[in-house]
Amino acid sequence: MKYLALGIFVLTYSLLLVLPKYRAYIAISSAVLFVILGILPINKVFTSVDWNVILMISGTMGVVYLFIESKMPAKLADLIIQKTPNVKWAIISLALFAGVISAFIDNVATVLMIAPVALNIAKKLKISPVPSIIVIAISSNLQGMATLVGDTTSILLGGYAGLDFLDFFWFNGKIGIFWVVEISALFSVLILLYIFRKNNEPVKVYEKTTVTNYIPTMLLISMIVLLISVSFITNKHAITNGIICMGVFLFGLVGHYIKNKQKNIFLKSLKEIDYFTLLLLTGLFVVIASISEVGIINDISNLFITLSGENLFIVYTLIVWGSVLLSAFIDNIPYVATMLPVVASISSAFGVAPYILYFGLISGATLGGNLTPIGASANITALGILKKAGYEVSTKEFMKIGVPFTFVAVITGYILIWLIWA
Repeated sequence: MKYLALGIFVLTYSLLLVLPKYRAYIAISSAVLFVILGILPINKVFTSVDWNVILMISGTMGVVYLFIESKMPAKLADLIIQKTPNVKWAIISLALFAGVISAFIDNVATVLMIAPVALNIAKKLKISPVPSIIVIAISSNLQGMATLVGDTTSILLGGYAGLDFLDFFWFNGKIGIFWVVEISALFSVLILLYIFRKNNEPVKVYEKTTVTNYIPTMLLISMIVLLISVSFITNKHAITNGIICMGVFLFGLVGHYIKNKQKNIFLKSLKEIDYFTLLLLTGLFVVIASISEVGIINDISNLFITLSGENLFIVYTLIVWGSVLLSAFIDNIPYVATMLPVVASISSAFGVAPYILYFGLISGATLGGNLTPIGASANITALGILKKAGYEVSTKEFMKIGVPFTFVAVITGYILIWLIWA
């Protein structure tokens, strides 16, 4: 039974790589196959899915949609640009702003909000928007792992490791992953200063954005405050964070309807939820539970331990840099979902708390996507925006910015995580 399960798992992962447009259907089909074959008992199917993660992602996507529709992100970008002396600092400011936004909002949504501002600046100054939009994408990928709600991988980590919103800032008496990300971001600014050292053209003030509705901004802030507040509650229900995110989203929908009498807001908002990702995650939760049921997770963790010579630093290094390389070519969501239980098993074998390996895994998997144009959804979105504007971006052109940015950020995080958590 173990070899059959391994064969299905390898086939599933291969198809996920080869057929990215069908990932959700592949994961669901594989999950159904595991259940039909009796590899995962049917009574364990429902409990194998992390419903807290599913609800958190759904609710966050809905609130973000309302936030984008209000024009507040574009307004904030305008205010930042007005304070910058030249193109170099305008681009770096936009990148840092995208990073701050993506710590609380999905990376793709961040790119969709900020990229049009960069296009506008480039058009008025008659310069290429390619470098600035690439920087916006990779910066959003870096900062996405800073908080519990910033990226799907962070939500997965929070759900699996039982981390709350505040745990990303301060955990077990030590600084959390948020501060590691921010220090990495500061070091990456040095790379951006070098890349854009010649872009000293002055920035002209252009037409200002008008915010149409301040309620979504209040909703987003309320969601974050509530997530922080429940961090102090012990023994809370497993799906508390998910209920908060969905509750705020539904409250926002009702409030929007009462204010604007816009009947189609419910349908429009529901359409903005990424059901493809939700299906993918649901299927993967069942697939991972299935291979865990027959002992494959333990076998993978034992392989890592053997390769490391039972040395924690070596296994930490393998996980970080292996994640960087793999995530440059494959989607980090299924990778992280698969590796979290592996990392937990490795930590158990070493007899240490798993957090150093959790943080190393998330760091490598999240930042590795910045090495190539296809390594992260935000990158693909950014290149799509550029293509629509008439700019074709080569892999070489992307990597000239993505590679140095990634390695500076990863090396910084790699050192800091080990020094703090080893």
